[in-house]
Amino acid sequence: MKILIVGPAWVGDMVMAHTLVQTLVARHEDPEIVMLAPPASQPIAARMPEVAESIPLDVRHGRLDWGVRRRMAKEMKSRRFEVAFVLPNSFKSALIPFWARVPRRVGWHGESRYGILNDRRMAPERHALMIERYMALAWPPAADLPRPYPRPRLLVDEVNRETLRDRLKLASDGPVTILCPGSEYGPAKRWPPRHYATLARALLDSGQHVWLVGSPRDAVVCAEIQAQASGVVDLSGRTSLLDAVDVLSLAEVVVSNDSGLMHVACALDRRVVALFGSTSPDYTPPLSDRATVLKKDLECSPCFQRQCPLGHTDCLVTLEPEQVIAVL
Repeated sequence: MKILIVGPAWVGDMVMAHTLVQTLVARHEDPEIVMLAPPASQPIAARMPEVAESIPLDVRHGRLDWGVRRRMAKEMKSRRFEVAFVLPNSFKSALIPFWARVPRRVGWHGESRYGILNDRRMAPERHALMIERYMALAWPPAADLPRPYPRPRLLVDEVNRETLRDRLKLASDGPVTILCPGSEYGPAKRWPPRHYATLARALLDSGQHVWLVGSPRDAVVCAEIQAQASGVVDLSGRTSLLDAVDVLSLAEVVVSNDSGLMHVACALDRRVVALFGSTSPDYTPPLSDRATVLKKDLECSPCFQRQCPLGHTDCLVTLEPEQVIAVL
């Protein structure tokens, strides 16, 4: 069976999409799975062993870009996919399988996608976890999902990892803790830089190597942490997304906000301490037995906002570094 998956734009969501990929492999004999997704998340699919090909959909966030989607639909039509699974809820995300005339197009109702999807599901309340919503698309409506749920697993490019050791001059003479202080979603998910710096100093004093990993957008906050914790290695903006995957595989422990890199670290079977503020582990938890969630159960949390509506971000400010140190 030839299967097209229109993947999500967020890195963490793409990692969690591996649960659907594994479900499809378990349900169909020798499926050919192709993942189509924006460049921000598409590389992750290349590290899923069951995905035959991952294709970047180079469209701007929030834009229709009709011409790009039409051209991509023409290419997808020539491949004769039998079924397409559309994971984002937007109207535009379902256009390519529709224009490509994929016979069966599966997804949640989302933005009133009448006719665009011909196997359109209404999201049941019983699927609280995002991975449940992804996996449920592979089963008939109202079917019970078999347990245990598959957990995301990503491949490591060991050759690239050693190349990165040399290029970035990364230490190999002791345990490494990696801190991931960024979050593309917004500041309401970010533990304060001063807390990360306090944690980093304690780790350095205990003989750990401490590295900061993040995108170019995280460079400012990482520089702030490094300024307060001499000896920290700042890798923000110096790695591609796939480089970051390989670097994270070197960590003994990863301390991270609720972010895409948190899900990557779990999919690499690293020990993870996950810091939750404006979001909830009841929806997108770290999918690993080696992960510990730390959060404050405040009356205002979770709010699921990008910016703290009250202006104080107490859900993260009051989560003290000593609590993380005690867990470690």
